[in-house]
Amino acid sequence: MTAQPVVPPHELENIDLADPRLHAENDLSEVWRHLREERPFYWQPPRGSQPGFWVVTRHADATAVYKDRENFTAEQGNVLPMLVTGGDSAARTMLAVTDGVRHTQMRAILTRAFSPRMLMKIKDTLTRTVDRLLADAAAGGNCDFATDVSGNVPLAAICDLLAVPEADRRYLLNLTGHVLSSDYADAPAEEGAVAKNEILLYFADLAETRRGSDETDVVSLLANSTIDGRPLNAAELMANCYGLIIGGDETGRHAITGGLLALMEHRDQWQALKRGEADLKTATEEVLRWTVPPLHGGRYATADTVVNGDQLIKAGEIVSVWFASANRDERTFPDPDRFDLNRTPNKHLTFATGSHYCLGHFLARMEVEAVLDGLRRTISDFEQTAPEKWIYSSVLQGMSSLPVSLKADDGHTPQPV
Repeated sequence: MTAQPVVPPHELENIDLADPRLHAENDLSEVWRHLREERPFYWQPPRGSQPGFWVVTRHADATAVYKDRENFTAEQGNVLPMLVTGGDSAARTMLAVTDGVRHTQMRAILTRAFSPRMLMKIKDTLTRTVDRLLADAAAGGNCDFATDVSGNVPLAAICDLLAVPEADRRYLLNLTGHVLSSDYADAPAEEGAVAKNEILLYFADLAETRRGSDETDVVSLLANSTIDGRPLNAAELMANCYGLIIGGDETGRHAITGGLLALMEHRDQWQALKRGEADLKTATEEVLRWTVPPLHGGRYATADTVVNGDQLIKAGEIVSVWFASANRDERTFPDPDRFDLNRTPNKHLTFATGSHYCLGHFLARMEVEAVLDGLRRTISDFEQTAPEKWIYSSVLQGMSSLPVSLKADDGHTPQPV
């Protein structure tokens, strides 16, 4: 791993936690540790036209905010880029930024499609996809794990569930990687908006072709569902398909890439996994805690409230909840800076908590577990061959590039399958 400069706590007043460059180019671990210990509710003051916001860093406080549906809402946005710019246009249309009865109704529709029973239908296909990608990567000698493996596993799974035609998948993969992040620091501001609009338009067309269909894919399910006797309209179909493909792709993709980097940095844990000394499901949870692809989530205070009997937050204030810090909270995780595939319990907040607990958590877990299992079964060793490149985002944490060489388990270069 390429060492990043560590931001000292005394620089806190000079940094902007909403700045993508800050997260891509720096190590904030000391800042998070300082905030957890000394200022668990930190108010970042306004920066130019950007409003100020609360920064919540402890696990218990993050949980309290997310579970308080009476005083906090996601309908003004659920991440800082939306919250600090006036709100999310998809509010009360897309599940992630809808609350109350409407949220319950929409979630009930989608929960059926993402239940463990439904996801088991794609498990064998997922395993075959992972084995093929790893074999191809090992056969080629050097590969970019982030693009050649991680980028393809989650997208294949979510596209199977949405029944996206094979010919369209590469197009969607290219778009999803630019909605919430960029590969470089000076990406034009409109890049993400353009990618988002293209995804929305794509699913608007696809959903219309599924109306009246008796197929069981998620797009067909949405296109033929009703709420209070009314079919979902075009805006609701577009927004929720968009939310599903973004959520279904990004968490799994970045957790898989980050998981391999962690295994390369902690060889004892790789050996434990390889020897069968680490349970795959337990290991999956630690990879999710450690990599924490969603850096933060956000809420908007609807009333004056006191969180955990300690901190007053006023109506109209923005609250950012930093999962990147909460997942390393010493109060919840013994020795939190140790990567331990046998860690249990592991109450990480990678999928948030409360009524907005990530709908796709079963799918993301399946994806990470499938790759860990594939590495354990088919790969004997790996090494990093060039520096990794981190994405530019204040919402997501992950890599756009991780050059590695993989060695097949039998000691010979395999043929692609």
